Amino acid sequence: MREAHTWDVFCRVVDHFGDAGVCWRLARQLVSEHRAHVRLWIDDLQSLMRLHPGFHALEQQRVDDVDVYRWGERFTHVQPGDIVVEAFGCGLPDEYVSAMAQGRRRPVWIVLEYLSAESWVVEHHGRPSPHPCLPLERYFFFPGFVPGTGGVLREADLFERRDRYDVAQRDVFWRSLTFEPPAPDALTVSIYAYEHAPLADLLHCWERGERQVVVAVPEAPIWRLVLQHFGTVEAPSNRALARGALEVRLLPFVPQARYDELLWACDCNFVRGEDSFVRAQWATHPFVWHVYPQAEHAHWRKLEAFLTLYAQGLSPRACEAAGNFMRVWNQSEGPEVTIASAWQAFSAELDVLRHWGREWAGRIGDVGSLTANLARFCLGKLK
Repeated sequence: MREAHTWDVFCRVVDHFGDAGVCWRLARQLVSEHRAHVRLWIDDLQSLMRLHPGFHALEQQRVDDVDVYRWGERFTHVQPGDIVVEAFGCGLPDEYVSAMAQGRRRPVWIVLEYLSAESWVVEHHGRPSPHPCLPLERYFFFPGFVPGTGGVLREADLFERRDRYDVAQRDVFWRSLTFEPPAPDALTVSIYAYEHAPLADLLHCWERGERQVVVAVPEAPIWRLVLQHFGTVEAPSNRALARGALEVRLLPFVPQARYDELLWACDCNFVRGEDSFVRAQWATHPFVWHVYPQAEHAHWRKLEAFLTLYAQGLSPRACEAAGNFMRVWNQSEGPEVTIASAWQAFSAELDVLRHWGREWAGRIGDVGSLTANLARFCLGKLK
């Protein structure tokens, strides 16, 4: 029987549900699919408490067979794990690193980077970097969309669950949130975005359109933008707002385990950061990515790199429509391209993008699951 190794996953949360969401998915998959013993050290338990109803404000707890610790000052007597994952370059406690160097068997130290489609990722993936002072090596592990990268997170049964999801399950999902299922001819959209998104312009465009648009907005800071658009400061008791052809449904916060259902229940999904971005691609429906903002507009380069990969095999018209709308949504397009004109072109290609979504998901699925690729890499480095 294969030895159950101990993995320590360290996470400092920057993009609240993105960073925490990635680390929580990784930890759960290591346990459920690779028989690992996982200790997750995280500085923001509030994010996990929103993502999973089983979490509480405790220094130490066990949820879904993962041991979760609040990242504090508790590392003097901690025995390092066999494999150490430093998520997103968050840094490790000095005492912990010293203990890694002094151990009889030095752990495999992984720096798990952010997902990127940039071309340089393949060259740097899996490369070692010696510690400047201690006899330790770190390996940089890059998630990605192409062979030669670490792939992206995906549960072994995800495609099967997605393909079993039908209209009856969709209707049950909406009613569980106290809403009636949208009309069959309505366009149903979910929106999860950062607060600087040009949401008001898009809502204005939809309310003046000819087709009914039902917009689901899980509880998040962008609720404020929605309420401002409708000239109110509080959500109505039924959490629904309507004007013209637009209906907005203010959903309660959707736990991570149910977020896929929301994506599967909608015709088009607006997502942000990394975790929801990946889940939207697995859902195969048309999506719009809001990239986490970075200094000197580095996030625009990440968007362009992704669009370059995503367009390979897509029709020129759909490629242009998807690219232009994502650029406008990320405010990297010039003022001559409006939300209204970009949406008109994008919405005309939704059927094409829906068919392309399944092919794209299969293509990135062939790279393999990030968790499986990471486990294989680490077990090969254990001495």
